[in-house]
Amino acid sequence: MAEILTLALVGLYFVFLVGIGSWASKKIHSTEDYMLAGRSLGFWVFTILVVCSICSGMTLLGVSGFGYTSGWPGIWEQIFVPLAAAFCIIFFGVKLNAIGKERGYLTVQDYLAERFESPRALRGLSAISGIVVSLVYLVGQYAAISIVLVWLFGIPHWQALLIAGVIITAYTVVGGLYAVSWTTLFHGGILIIGVLLMAPAVVMSAGGIEHINTVLAGVDPNFVEPWFPSPAYASYAYATPEFLVSFGILLMVGLACAPHVVNNVLAAKEARFFKWAPLVAFIIYAVIMFLVKFTGFAVRSLVEEGKLVLPDAVNAQDFAFIVGVEHAMPNVALWAFFAVIVLAAVMSTTDRLMLTIGTSFAWDVYKNILRPSAPDKEVLLVSKVAIILGAGSTLLLAINPPEMLAWLIWMGIGVMLATFAVPLLAGLYWRGATKEGAIASMAVGLVSAVGFGYWHQFVGGLPMHFSFFALALSLAALVVVSLMTAKNSEAVLDGTRTGWFIQPPGRSSRAGSPGETWLVDQDPHRPE
Repeated sequence: MAEILTLALVGLYFVFLVGIGSWASKKIHSTEDYMLAGRSLGFWVFTILVVCSICSGMTLLGVSGFGYTSGWPGIWEQIFVPLAAAFCIIFFGVKLNAIGKERGYLTVQDYLAERFESPRALRGLSAISGIVVSLVYLVGQYAAISIVLVWLFGIPHWQALLIAGVIITAYTVVGGLYAVSWTTLFHGGILIIGVLLMAPAVVMSAGGIEHINTVLAGVDPNFVEPWFPSPAYASYAYATPEFLVSFGILLMVGLACAPHVVNNVLAAKEARFFKWAPLVAFIIYAVIMFLVKFTGFAVRSLVEEGKLVLPDAVNAQDFAFIVGVEHAMPNVALWAFFAVIVLAAVMSTTDRLMLTIGTSFAWDVYKNILRPSAPDKEVLLVSKVAIILGAGSTLLLAINPPEMLAWLIWMGIGVMLATFAVPLLAGLYWRGATKEGAIASMAVGLVSAVGFGYWHQFVGGLPMHFSFFALALSLAALVVVSLMTAKNSEAVLDGTRTGWFIQPPGRSSRAGSPGETWLVDQDPHRPE
């Protein structure tokens, strides 16, 4: 009975998603509609889209798995990740949304191309970099979806991947950002309700936080400390003070500047949304993250006491949330609902990544570099083909999932941080950043992130997250090369609102946006 009910509800869920895609397709009349939903996203759709673009398979499976393996020293993740949503909206959103409407940007690459006066070189490099890191990140999402479907229906891993890939690709290809944003609102609502209902039940089934802490301390006293001592004494004890510094930068800034996240700010309908969206996004995501992490603690306690057994798999810890809820809430009537909750969590980022891959190639590479004369219909077709090809290639890569889902997700975020953070922040806030500096920064960041990531995983562990070292090299490359090359024109700097402010004085009252606070404005050339 439970299997039939679960299959029926999951089937209806998938049909509903495809239905949203079909409805959304009727609203698409241009490339702007497909890529940015006509810049029409309201407050809640926009805010939940930002949250769920960051939320991923990591939120339910990876976060609980990290809590299971590392205990309280990993709790800082619950602050860093929600801060990424707030950081993106404040430091990128306020400026990019305003400039994007004025200049007609469809992607963040449009901004980079104009700000650095590099319509081909930097646009192409940033687009290809965005596609590469999105593909890496997408493999982790598919691995998470497979875990869920294999657990639900007992089907082979490859079949689970195929089912997930076909469903997500279908509504993303058909409906573009309209479909992604509205399905994400649906995903987000289900996820929030589900975690609020189910995570406390798992914690209580393990005896409450006090009892859980007692059990964890018996496994390793450092499991109930704010961090592990340095240097790391075990493979799970890597959350040392120095690692947490790099971890905070990785999650807060790396996620904020990820192409599939930052592009969302261009789609918000009104600038006034940026006043409350950072706080709302932070609170929603922080509550979810803390509850899921506590679930990981609870399951570790239950396993240590012999009340639960995780599956025999290389990534067994990533099943912690699933197994914990199964133990705490055995009522079969809840299983169908729970199945949809888990699927909502792991699908909420996947569709946005797929759309980013398609639009980056179609708009930034095909339209703006390879075939400038391509009409809208042709660009849309290329975008859809790119989405399908990207989905297929990542499905093949996801056949052999990593030992720890969190590691693959962090790898993708690390490459995003090293590649995009410095050129984007410098472009928005430092008038001295030049085209040559941005190209050098992005190229050095991408190559060094891959190199340091490989070294850390397969040669010898680093004391901090590998992306920190790549970020330092990216920053050094930008500063050194920018100081050695000619500045961009003052007209471009003024037109792209470049300077040490979030929003120039005098604009907020007219625009009705939250720019009543800004960084110290030392820029004499700011636009009035």
